[in-house]
Amino acid sequence: MTPLAIGAVGLAALGALILLQVPIGFAMIIVGIAGYALQAGWGPAFTLLASEPSGLLASVDLATVPLFLMMGTFASAAGFSSDIYNAAAALLGHRRGGLAYATIGGCAAFGAVCGSSTATAATFAKAALPEMLARGYAPGFSAGTIAAGGTMKALIPPSIVMVLYCISTQTFIFDLFVAALVPAVLAIALNLLAIWVTVRIDPNVAPQARRIAWQARIAALRAAIPAALLMLTVFGGLYSGVFTVNEAASVAAVLSLAFAVARRRLTWAALWRGLRETASATAMIYVIIIGASVFTYFVTLAKVPEALVAFVGELPLAPLAIVALILIAYLILGAVFDEIAAMLITLPFVLPIVLNLGYDPIWWGVINVVVIELGMIIPPIGLIVFIVHGLAPQIALRTIYRGVAPFIAADLVLLALLASFPQIALWLPAVLKG
Repeated sequence: MTPLAIGAVGLAALGALILLQVPIGFAMIIVGIAGYALQAGWGPAFTLLASEPSGLLASVDLATVPLFLMMGTFASAAGFSSDIYNAAAALLGHRRGGLAYATIGGCAAFGAVCGSSTATAATFAKAALPEMLARGYAPGFSAGTIAAGGTMKALIPPSIVMVLYCISTQTFIFDLFVAALVPAVLAIALNLLAIWVTVRIDPNVAPQARRIAWQARIAALRAAIPAALLMLTVFGGLYSGVFTVNEAASVAAVLSLAFAVARRRLTWAALWRGLRETASATAMIYVIIIGASVFTYFVTLAKVPEALVAFVGELPLAPLAIVALILIAYLILGAVFDEIAAMLITLPFVLPIVLNLGYDPIWWGVINVVVIELGMIIPPIGLIVFIVHGLAPQIALRTIYRGVAPFIAADLVLLALLASFPQIALWLPAVLKG
């Protein structure tokens, strides 16, 4: 069989196992081991099954995943999400669409102290959605704003998705964190612009509220000081070089725990629940990473990446056109597949093509994160949309999808800008490296 045929059979087998409801991580392990064994023998394949899990479990970089997840758990327990949202609402709530602006800003700020997009969306669905609905905001617009705000977490360091990308591609986590800063600011600006355009087209989706007193604004800002201190400590230490990424994750977890305890908001039940959820999420991520690693060995041994590079190199298309086709495929895949798993499965095939076209792996990491953002909210299966609907079942799914449409358009504009102008992502890392 040709390498491309072997790759196609491997993907077909993987898809069949997933349809049979085999967990994605285990499905990748099964296909990877079987494919490797058919080419090199069962002895080397079983050796791989032993060496890869032990190597990844000992990875210091991968240890940042549970630490950032714990940070998000303790930050939620400390009430940081409500404090951040209330502060933003106090400053912007009197403007038309002000609570929507506050939700996007609050999600971005809370995303900086929470390692999970789903947790950010779920938290703000509880904190912001009732307030928006009570003030007469349209249900679809309100839920869509929260869903869009949750997805931005993937682009705001510290990001679990970025950590997993860097571990899979053997690139520096800090470099990707730096590269994501300018695109993250641009994503926030485009989401705010989407709100501005929406409320101008249909003012009824966001009634104008009264301005609150300055004393109330100052009180709301004071309540958000602990969250601001946590962000300043972690980000200041990380980007000034005082902390490594691993140390920043450790400091963030300890500080968020200390704040939760000091504010007397962390009960034993909440602590146990948070640790259990963190352990469960960490185990799932580790299994997927191990599966992706084993699957990559099978694909590499079959020389599938080399064959793909040669095939794409013969296509009469410009590099940007090839990238556009890959992104369209990612959007289709992300609409019906788990986003993180889709990234890890396709990286062995896609990354060699991107590198052969002359693009930077750090830039492609940012692109991957933006695509994952989109996959979380585009129909028919948008994970964040389903989470918001689960917390607000009175709002129909189709209504939420209509509400999130302007934000999908904003993310598509961001994706087009990043694909057309890679320096948007690569400029800041180049400046810092001098």
